[in-house]
Amino acid sequence: MKGKRIFPAALIIFLALLIVCPLLSIFARAAFPDGHFDLTSAINTLKENENASMIASSLLLGVLVVIVSSIIALPLAYIFSRTEFARYRFFDIIFMIPFMTPPYIASMGWILFMQRRGLMQQLFPSLAFISDWFFSLGGLVLVMSFHVFPFMMTMMKNAMLSVPSSLDEAGSVLGIPFRTRLGRLFMPLLTGNYAIGALLVFVKTISEYGTPSTLGRRIGFSVFTTDIHRYATVAPIELGKSASLASVLIGICLLIWILQNYITAHRTYSLISGKGGSIRIRKLSPAAKGAILIFIAAVVFFSMIIPLFSVIASSLIKLRGYGLRAGNYTIGNYIAVFTEDKQGINALLVSIFLAVSSATITAVLGTVIVTAIRNARKSIGNIIEGISLLPEMLPSIVLVLGIMLFYNGIYRIIPIYGTIWIMVLSYVILFLPYTIQYVTSAYSQISGSLIAAGRICGAGPLYIFMHITLPLIARGIASGWMMTFIIAFRELVTPSLIAPTNTLTVSTYINRQFEQGSVGKGMAMAVICILFSTVSLLLLNTVINRKKT
Repeated sequence: MKGKRIFPAALIIFLALLIVCPLLSIFARAAFPDGHFDLTSAINTLKENENASMIASSLLLGVLVVIVSSIIALPLAYIFSRTEFARYRFFDIIFMIPFMTPPYIASMGWILFMQRRGLMQQLFPSLAFISDWFFSLGGLVLVMSFHVFPFMMTMMKNAMLSVPSSLDEAGSVLGIPFRTRLGRLFMPLLTGNYAIGALLVFVKTISEYGTPSTLGRRIGFSVFTTDIHRYATVAPIELGKSASLASVLIGICLLIWILQNYITAHRTYSLISGKGGSIRIRKLSPAAKGAILIFIAAVVFFSMIIPLFSVIASSLIKLRGYGLRAGNYTIGNYIAVFTEDKQGINALLVSIFLAVSSATITAVLGTVIVTAIRNARKSIGNIIEGISLLPEMLPSIVLVLGIMLFYNGIYRIIPIYGTIWIMVLSYVILFLPYTIQYVTSAYSQISGSLIAAGRICGAGPLYIFMHITLPLIARGIASGWMMTFIIAFRELVTPSLIAPTNTLTVSTYINRQFEQGSVGKGMAMAVICILFSTVSLLLLNTVINRKKT
């Protein structure tokens, strides 16, 4: 009994040191600039015209991306849930490609396609006028919307599938026209789900670093993440200003999280009862089918084909000045990634090491945390779960800044700052929620009767876990491991802030080559990154499916 109390308490202390202390370091740097409480510096930072304008721009960008992604996602959600197109399940995989493609790579693809004398002007010279429009706020909104719309589409599709057709049929019997039923009956039932999706898209937008750092910086559009990064890395380094902006961003994210919880509790409806409810698939006229196919093709073309074509084509071009011409193609850029200066191969090896080590540590730690949550008292379990899932609610750049401040301050006690291990630690903190969610889902499938049967047979807790629980949650652990591996492999924020000197990862290698004009090598590494992530995901699915059979 004593051990059951000590372990959860020790785990809470450990998680507080791991996650909470770095966050408190941010507030401490903003509120105690000279060792004593003084908000003058933080207030002056926020009052600066440049920063005030940046905050307004960040909020405006978030709102515009929500609007545009809604215009894309809502029709697609209805099409793939309530019409004949619902039977084409392969679209679920297709529309996850933009979300799985690193945003900074997609952004670079768009830049290479739309810039002056870029791929678009080579293919369609008459469309050159579009380039000026693209390199503006409108282009930034469009690129970011094409990245996040699958998230809202999936959420709204699942919500629409929970609305039984009997409600629509009742309105039809009463003679209510389809458009009126759609606007007055169907959509109001989804307002809570849509509000949650819109808030999450907003948070993802203002927390995104990759696209604003590539396309946004090119058009002179600053947001929270790029300014936090600039103050923390560009001389003269002003960590106080960086911490002040990070504190504001934390406040916005927490406010939205509270609002999301309120909506979940008060603005969602239970539409599935014991009576069941079928979904009636709406038959479409030939004209409607044609219009829908055009819309789907347009979304696929702009969200996937253009950026991927641009990245692949740029990786194969020998001389950029000659562009897309016969004889100007080569695989030399791919060879150069592995041979020239050894930077490419070293970056690849570092990324693999970081991905494997962080995925393995999070798999073990996440399993321990979920097991402790299930065995502890509810109040203690809620505390452990709340702390461990905190990184999911906050922008990556905020957490990495906190880690940088905290471990730089305790360097004499734990001397890992400036080494590869500070990156491993950062990855573990950032991606721990993925393993926790997958393992929690796997645990939910286990009946308590199995554990009880093991106890009746005289098995101890360790034996029960190793021989009953662990085999049943293995797929959840493997899924969490692979998801962490894929995301860690292409992570940009952490290495751009706290990587040791002369240490490159795949993401920073791509970014450096792109900025220095070595586009071919950068895009070759980008293709390798996408293929590596995709193949890893397919291998995981294959292994899991074999275990199921």
